[in-house]
Amino acid sequence: MGYSGSVPSFKGIRLTPPLEIAANVLMTVSIILAGRNNIHSWWIGIVGCVLFAVLFFQVNLYADVMLQLFFIVTCVIGWLQWRRGASGKPLPITRTGWRSLAWVVPAGIASVVIYGMLLHRFTNAYAPFIDSAVLVFSIIAQFLLMSRRIETWAFWLLVNTVAVPLYYSRGLHLTAVLYAAYWVNALISWYWWGVQARRAALAPAAPSTAIADA
Repeated sequence: MGYSGSVPSFKGIRLTPPLEIAANVLMTVSIILAGRNNIHSWWIGIVGCVLFAVLFFQVNLYADVMLQLFFIVTCVIGWLQWRRGASGKPLPITRTGWRSLAWVVPAGIASVVIYGMLLHRFTNAYAPFIDSAVLVFSIIAQFLLMSRRIETWAFWLLVNTVAVPLYYSRGLHLTAVLYAAYWVNALISWYWWGVQARRAALAPAAPSTAIADA
């Protein structure tokens, strides 16, 4: 059921479609588990991404559709990498060097402009440059998450800040509210990962960064 046509309502009140509810429930669980450094975040995220891809296609957010397809692939890779990405051992939490960030951020901004121009020129995408920003910086954040880099949460803060007004403007009110909650989760997770990294540095033999399987 697409939002561009008839929007389900009752006595003039817009009802949230089951697809949007299911997608958000799954992604909320996945994001919370990621913040807790739990490997089950990945497979739950795959299911949530499939549902979100369908949802975003219905409201002409094509960059977000492509983003969900990207997430599905990287969730599989991240799942494997977290489990045995460091010489067959669980991947530890680490930081990204400033030298890497110095080229990643400008490259991200340039990509936002280029992809936004393509969306504007060749599609009927809504808010193409804002949609492009969500896609590009989500990709950067996802790669950092796959590598268990603390800075992933800084990029997720940026993504969530941009995504909230975008999704609300398209009538995805539940999604917008939950992305606001994800903003808070990213801030907490940024702190929590830092704590875990410091504990691991002080006691390398301790299982502080071990993958949580339950």
